[in-house]
Amino acid sequence: MKPEELSSMTEQAVAETRSAANADALEAARIKYLGRNGLLPKIMGGLKDADPADRPALGRLANEFKQSVQAALDQRKTELAAPAAGAGGKAFDYSLPGSWRGTGSRHPVSLVIEDAIRIFHSLGFTVANGPDIETAYYNFDALNTPADHPSRDNQDTFWLESGQLLRTQTSPVQIRVMEKQQPPVRIIAPGRCYRRDTTDATHSANFHQIEGLYVDTNVSMCDLKSDITYFAREMMGPDVKVRFRPHFFPFTEPSVEYDFSCHMCDGKGCRVCKQSGWIEISGAGMVDPRVFKFVNYDPEKYTGYAFGMGVERIAMIKYGVEDIRLFYENDTRFLEQFGLFP
Repeated sequence: MKPEELSSMTEQAVAETRSAANADALEAARIKYLGRNGLLPKIMGGLKDADPADRPALGRLANEFKQSVQAALDQRKTELAAPAAGAGGKAFDYSLPGSWRGTGSRHPVSLVIEDAIRIFHSLGFTVANGPDIETAYYNFDALNTPADHPSRDNQDTFWLESGQLLRTQTSPVQIRVMEKQQPPVRIIAPGRCYRRDTTDATHSANFHQIEGLYVDTNVSMCDLKSDITYFAREMMGPDVKVRFRPHFFPFTEPSVEYDFSCHMCDGKGCRVCKQSGWIEISGAGMVDPRVFKFVNYDPEKYTGYAFGMGVERIAMIKYGVEDIRLFYENDTRFLEQFGLFP
């Protein structure tokens, strides 16, 4: 194929498109020239066999072919949609009231947060808040995180030029509360968190977490396990199962991770739970005595537990959502399933 041949094809395609008599003929022209098996794919496929000296010009003309035909399609589509002059067509009445969507309601993530606040409020917890932009002291140092801990690395944490950071967890809120309040302390702290996670079906660089803290005399691991289990059954229903696994966190000792049984597969194994039957919610444990020393609590007198939970992961289990990314794509087809757009 020579450049002059492609130029001729462009003129012919544009002329045929502009002369389409109706919508069906226009669609036929689109398929003929720009469809999967149309002329444009054949032109693009033939570039590899063209004379090397002609390829630059042919590539430019192929792009012009696509743009010219698409412009002709758009123009003719507009012309066909407009009422014909003198044909008795009715012009659009701009004085008619618009058709509006109904007022939306709460997002699924917000609904889970509100349910969690209600459940923990029944256990005596109050809500505490803290800033999204934190200092290394509150996010790491006061939580007994070593200076060489991997979570401090740039590959895990969003550091700012000021030396501050986007909080990687809502745990800094517990330090801020304990600095100002003597035990007993019983708070939850819902909020956004930020980590340099690779986005996939169950991970996101921006997510929500609910931190919990209970400090008093004689607080034990039994209190932690019973409160988490109570929350799981109130949030997910009486049939949900909870399991606790030994783990390590710098700010709790002993530490555990806890999982909820997967509602997508009833614990049989699926893509969401990575064939395990369980979805990891987050970590928990007894507050490390060294954390108490940062806030001037007497570790000989007081004990406490702390936990964190991922809101999106709970929402995935509760509503049967297979991919965490769906919560943030603003796709009304997805949101309508939750009654957000009646």
